Amino acid sequence: MNLLILLFILFNITFLAAGNKTAISEHESVKKALLYLEQIEPETIDEQIKICEIPAPPFKEQARGEYIKQRFQNIGLRNVRIDEVGNVIGEFPGKKNRPALVLSAHLDTVFPENTAVQVNRKGAILKAPGISDDARGLAVILAVARALQHADLNTKGTIYFVATVGEEGLGNLRGVRHLFERSLKNGITHFISVDDVGLKTISKPVGSNRYKVIFHGTGGHSYANFGIPNPLHALGRAIAKISAFQVPQKPKATFSVGRVGGGTSVNSIAHTAWMEVDLRSEDAVELAKLDESFHQAVYSALDEENKRWSLGDTLTVQIKTLGKRPLGKLAQDADILQAVWQADRSLGIKTNLTSGSTDSNFPLSIGIPSVTLGGGGGGSYKHSLQETFDTHNSHLGTQRVLLTVLNITGIK
Repeated sequence: MNLLILLFILFNITFLAAGNKTAISEHESVKKALLYLEQIEPETIDEQIKICEIPAPPFKEQARGEYIKQRFQNIGLRNVRIDEVGNVIGEFPGKKNRPALVLSAHLDTVFPENTAVQVNRKGAILKAPGISDDARGLAVILAVARALQHADLNTKGTIYFVATVGEEGLGNLRGVRHLFERSLKNGITHFISVDDVGLKTISKPVGSNRYKVIFHGTGGHSYANFGIPNPLHALGRAIAKISAFQVPQKPKATFSVGRVGGGTSVNSIAHTAWMEVDLRSEDAVELAKLDESFHQAVYSALDEENKRWSLGDTLTVQIKTLGKRPLGKLAQDADILQAVWQADRSLGIKTNLTSGSTDSNFPLSIGIPSVTLGGGGGGSYKHSLQETFDTHNSHLGTQRVLLTVLNITGIK
C-alpha cells in the first residue's frame, strides 16, 4: 500500500482541535461558506483583476498593500496593520490563541516599474503580467475572509491573514522572514501560502542561492590596448563552464544565468562585466555541490583569462550574494498535510504533492509546518508579459483553501 495512503488512514481525520469524527465540510456553517465561495467567484475574479492592475514592482508594493489593508478592514478583520517592512496583517480571532495559522499571499510581482498591467479578458481567459502570480492568491485569501464572515464561522484557533512583501527574486523572502522574526515572532504554529494557480500542494521546498558576479579590469581601446585581459571574455568563459554543468534529475537541481551586462562600446575593452546566477535544488547536499561547482567555474574562468594575456593588470572578480532561500522538511504525517488531504477528499480532488520555492521555505526551515496551495483555475507563461489565468472551476481553489484552514483551526 502506498505509504502516504497508509499514513492518511492511520491518522485521525478530525485533526488538530476538531474534537469529533464529523468532517469539517459536513457542518452546516461550512457548507454555507463553501456555497458562498462558489456564488461569489465572479466577484473574486473581478477582485483579482483589480489587484493585478495595481502595480507592485519589486520593493515597491506599497500601493497594492494599501489596497489590501483597506479590503481587510472592509471585510471585518481585526487589528489590521502594515508592519515595518510592508506586510499587511489582519486577524480573525479564534476562541484560543492556538493553533495560530497564517494564511498568506504575496504582494510583489517580478515586473519592473512602468510594465503595462491592464488585464485583457477573452471569455474565461485573463491575460496580464502577474494575473496568476500572485493576484490570484491575494484574491483567494480575501474571498476566504469574506466567507468566514458571511457564514458566521467561529474557529477554535486564530487565523492571521497576511499579504507579504519580497517573495519574488531579490526580495529574498524579506516579508515572511520579518513576519517570523519580528511581527508575529513565536506566535505562529502553521503557515499556508496561496501562490500561483491550480490545485497543487507544494510540500517540499526548493532552496536557492543567488549571486552577482562582477569581473573587474582596467579596460581600454579595443585596438590600442589589445592584449590586456577582458572582463567580458572572462564572463563568457564562466558562462560556458556553468552551461556545461551536469546536474541530477532526482533530487532535482537547476542553474541559470539570468542577467548579464558590461562594456562601454563596440570598440572598447570593458572595465567591468557582470552576471546574475540562480542555483536551485530540493536537496541541501546537491545545492551545496552545485554552489561549489559555480565558485570553481568563476575562479577558473578568471585564472584562464588572466593567463591568456600578457599585457596590463590582471582581472579581479567579486561574488556578491543576492539571496539565499533556505530548505526545510515537512514530515509526511504532518497535521497540515492531513488537513490538505481531508480538504481534497471532501471536494473529490486528487492530492498532488510537488516541490517549489515560495514563502513557505522560510517557516519550514525553522520547523513550522507549512504548505503552499495553488489558488485554483489554470494558467500559463508565469513571470512573462504573456501570463494568463483560466477561470474554469477556479472556485475549487478557494473552497480548498478554506477547508484546509478550517481543518487546522477547527470550528466551534
